[in-house]
Formats: sequence, C-alpha cells, structure tokens
Amino acid sequence: MTIHLDHTIVPSRHKVASAKLLAELLGVPWSATGIGPFAPVFVNEGLTLDFMDTDEGFPVYHFCFRVSQQEFDAILARIQAAGISYRSTVRGPDDMRVSDFMGGSGIYWNQPDGHQWEMLTVSYARP
Repeated sequence: MTIHLDHTIVPSRHKVASAKLLAELLGVPWSATGIGPFAPVFVNEGLTLDFMDTDEGFPVYHFCFRVSQQEFDAILARIQAAGISYRSTVRGPDDMRVSDFMGGSGIYWNQPDGHQWEMLTVSYARP
C-alpha cells in the first residue's frame, strides 16, 4: 500500500484570510468554508491544508512545497507583487534573494500567524 498525506490542520488566528492568501500565492483553489470549522486550501489532487481558527497557543509549523521552475517563477512573482518579504535561508533576515542550493531555486517566507512556508524546485530531503 502506498501512503499519502491527505490533509493536515493549520492553526490560525484568521483562517479565512490565511487560507485565501496562501491559495492566491500558490495559485490553487480554496474555500472560506469546509467540512467542520475549516477553511481548506486544495494544494493538489491529494493534499488539503485545513486552516482552523484558534485562540490557543500553537507552534510555528514549517511547510515545504516542491514545484517546477515555471511554477516557482509564477509563485515568486505573486509573492513579490503582494509585497511579502522572503529569504534565501531557513533562518536569518529577509534578504529578498532566491537560494540556488542543490542546483535549484528556493525561498522561505512567513505567514502572518508565523508559520513558515518554503518553496523549492529540487528536493534536498530526497535524492
């Protein structure tokens, strides 16, 4: 049996705004309402990020999206057009630079709730 991650909950202070922003940046569909208390972002045919409002404290999560170079360029253009700061390293200042680690392109940015998003074209997690 092949195992696939189907969905995960992303805690948020403003689920609709957070879901809408991520979906618009990635260029994927989303909904202000979903099953239960969620605002889902349909990342691809097999993965949904379910944003959920909470007043409780929550850790900062890291999500990494592997995309083609063409998708990377389009998403980066939307990030830049939205005036969102980004960086070339996982930690450090927003240097508005693209990493070329492992021969691909990569950036990191943070969502208003603090969650960290990463986008890359070549995975360093898998050979």
